[in-house]
Amino acid sequence: MNKRSVMVGGLRMNVVEAGSGPDVVVLLHGFLNYSYSWRHQVRDLAAAGYRVLAPDLRGYGETGCPEDVEQYSMLHLVADVVGLLDAFGIERATVVGHDWGSVLAWHTALLRPDRVRGVVGLSVPYVPRADISLLTAMRERFGDLYYMQYFQEVGPADRELARDVAATFRSVLSSGSEPWNPVLPEGGGWLDCLPDKGIPDWLTAADLDAHVAAFERSGFTGALNWYRNIDRNHELTAAWQGAKIQVPALFLYGTRDAFGRYASELIDDLPRSVPDLRSVVRLDAGHWVQQERPDEVTAALVDFLERDRDRDGARPMPVGAAL
Repeated sequence: MNKRSVMVGGLRMNVVEAGSGPDVVVLLHGFLNYSYSWRHQVRDLAAAGYRVLAPDLRGYGETGCPEDVEQYSMLHLVADVVGLLDAFGIERATVVGHDWGSVLAWHTALLRPDRVRGVVGLSVPYVPRADISLLTAMRERFGDLYYMQYFQEVGPADRELARDVAATFRSVLSSGSEPWNPVLPEGGGWLDCLPDKGIPDWLTAADLDAHVAAFERSGFTGALNWYRNIDRNHELTAAWQGAKIQVPALFLYGTRDAFGRYASELIDDLPRSVPDLRSVVRLDAGHWVQQERPDEVTAALVDFLERDRDRDGARPMPVGAAL
């Protein structure tokens, strides 16, 4: 397992790389995670014969954090994934994402299917573009104190999360299996919505320390800027209204995921917008599924990858020399 630093469209991107097989898997982390969240899958997929790339995404970890909020649009993020493939000389890859990384994986498959061999989403299903933006829809449903609305203003959420980084991650990482109210209390912050139950069983003290160190270094503004582009993304993707994801796909989620309580209809509707959906895998886990159930997630990924390999007759993808 090696760390590389590559230039992607003018952005310095940190990438964890492992394995040397002809078939490539790109692992995209979610909100308040970084490449470390895929530590189990990087190791095990490489051992299974796959070449694995796990980047710190724009605004996270050791990757660059542009100051301009508009540089975190979905078009920028998809361009980062394509640029990563270009930097490593890879024509196509299977793109796997969790949480916001899942949103990015789905959109990479939608916007650049020529570069995507297959797509896997964890915890967040594909949400087709609607007539109004997600932020507008959620504000109409939950009001102005909805947590995504709170994230829109630069400053308050950034300072709240950075005030005590260790406490932030104890709350965030222990809350994925607990019901929580997405509406902030009057005068409160996002962390007031989340229970702090200490370190969950699936996370070691060293794992928590790794998250804390990464975000003490990077801060939280880059991560929050993804939310600050929700309305902009809706405008930028108007041309894809009604488009379907046509590449082979897999969706995995934890049955105890707090987010899943709001997503059941989206999961049921997936085959309409993702017609080549091979399977929906339900695991006894919360939101942080690849860390909570690493062996089961890796097994599901390998099964999906092997079926795709069998379908293609084990035809290798063109892969250039690593940088």
